[in-house]
Amino acid sequence: MVSGRVRTEKQSRSLLGGALAAKAAALDESSVLSAYRRWAPIYDHTFGKIATEGRKHAVEIINARSGRVLEVGVGTGLSLPLYGRHLEIVGIDLSPEMLEKGRARVASEGLDNVAGLYEMDAGHLTFSDNSFDTVVAMYVLTVVPEPERVMRELARVCKPGGEVILVNHFSQDEGVRGWVERRMAPFADHLGWRPVFDLDRVLVCDELQLLERRALRPMGLFTMLRMGKLLPA
Repeated sequence: MVSGRVRTEKQSRSLLGGALAAKAAALDESSVLSAYRRWAPIYDHTFGKIATEGRKHAVEIINARSGRVLEVGVGTGLSLPLYGRHLEIVGIDLSPEMLEKGRARVASEGLDNVAGLYEMDAGHLTFSDNSFDTVVAMYVLTVVPEPERVMRELARVCKPGGEVILVNHFSQDEGVRGWVERRMAPFADHLGWRPVFDLDRVLVCDELQLLERRALRPMGLFTMLRMGKLLPA
């Protein structure tokens, strides 16, 4: 009788999580823009601080590489001063308010290796196929309306033999953190990001091979994924 009740409780949690995730999936471009318009003035001193470790770690890996780098979701440009000057950096973001701060940072810090920051939808990149040696998206996939489409765009513009690097929050099913994430899910449109977000949503490109998966500080809230784009057969 006890085991049956446990199964029922687990099934209920699963159903609840699924329902909340479905509601969270309704995140659209207008809600994202609205949220980040609110975040732009305070982003660097709030979420920007929390995300520092993941950002530094990803850029350290990229700095060991060479060539052209596309940063998708460059925001206010917090990562831009960290890149090695041997790299050519291109950044895109959907938020004009964030980009305004990013361009001011490039000018004030004399970042002449930043080739341009563009207002662009990550799900409809205007770059040609195989344009970049490294494509990085930090804290982006939980924000965009169609993460699977964005992943396919990241893979498309990455050169064969290049890498796609993600730093992102992936939700848990169990424990206190999972409980909190499920309760936050209905407010995704106000937050501008999805608290409930499964890893499977980014593992959708056959041409990308997972090279590394690593939990990042603080408290493993974020995960770094390194994916290599396969060379043509």
